[in-house]
Amino acid sequence: MKYLVMCEGPNEVEIMNILIDNDLLSISRDDLLDLRVFHARQINSNAAVRTAINLYPNKIIVLRIGDTLKDELKVTKEYKNKIDEIRKYCTKPEVEILLIICENLIKEYEKVKSKTSPKSFCKEHVKNNKCKYDNSTKFYTNYFSQPQNLVNALKTYKRIHTNKKDELYLADLLK
Repeated sequence: MKYLVMCEGPNEVEIMNILIDNDLLSISRDDLLDLRVFHARQINSNAAVRTAINLYPNKIIVLRIGDTLKDELKVTKEYKNKIDEIRKYCTKPEVEILLIICENLIKEYEKVKSKTSPKSFCKEHVKNNKCKYDNSTKFYTNYFSQPQNLVNALKTYKRIHTNKKDELYLADLLK
């Protein structure tokens, strides 16, 4: 069985690629449909996802990764028999919470979270090699060049944050 990994945004894709490429997950690139992580929220709106599903003859497990997964995955009749299971992995309120955790700024963020988004907070407080956070994939690549920092942030996030019962944690995918 293969995994279709669908990420909400390019930064989530980069985080997944860092984890996969450093052999930190319980699944490997060989376990992935089309050997890659997709930037896609829905199956029908992404031709590459549809093609990958159509080319794979067996059932798949869908892993949806994002900071908010309120929208339900719409599965049309043609794909219902191809999907064995759908799992949601969340990093609420935004993926930037992982940077805030890495910087040991969670207490400071908690004081202002009602007025400031994690993205805005990071733009003010997070730097890597003298570069301010800019919401780019390159920033995540550079920031998590030591992947163990990402692993530690994922484990801490799971420990301090409460997801809904149908939402898993990225830490649940770690080895």
